[in-house]
Amino acid sequence: MNWGTVGADELSATLWRERRQLDFLLFLLETQLLHLRAGNWHRLNFTAAELEKVLENLRFESLARGVEASAVAAAWKAPDHLTLPALISIAPPGIWPELLEDHRRGMAALLAGIDDAVAANVLLLQDSSASSDPAPGLSQSGIADLARDTDELAFVAREANVQRAIAAVQGAALPTLRDFLGL
Repeated sequence: MNWGTVGADELSATLWRERRQLDFLLFLLETQLLHLRAGNWHRLNFTAAELEKVLENLRFESLARGVEASAVAAAWKAPDHLTLPALISIAPPGIWPELLEDHRRGMAALLAGIDDAVAANVLLLQDSSASSDPAPGLSQSGIADLARDTDELAFVAREANVQRAIAAVQGAALPTLRDFLGL
């Protein structure tokens, strides 16, 4: 065993876990999009909660990736806090440059899919929020009277779920991962 690559093994395993979380994030975004297009607004609370959980897992994986990448940089006698392209450029000959580049390409492709799904979700969510006036044409006092109505409560609950979903979806930007990948 080449002891100079033990840290690279751990980094690769961490990148695989992160790729799996990214794939699951894309799945959840696509699932939410299907529910939105089908008009299943009552599912929004569940999809937003699941997105929040995956984003929390990705934050943990990001920390693990940082630790492992720093360990690899130290083992390869390089400065700390290198991007993945920089690590690839200093990797010892053998499998590591190719394997790390495969991780970079795979994660970049997942992020491109996530970007598309985020844009589609945000568009539908914002359109729904902007067009869901509970009582067009009513005065403020008329709207206040509607607040006692069950339909108004359903509107308020839906609007809260829409805002939560927008926040969760926008959290999928993952800027630190993009920096690490050199994107």
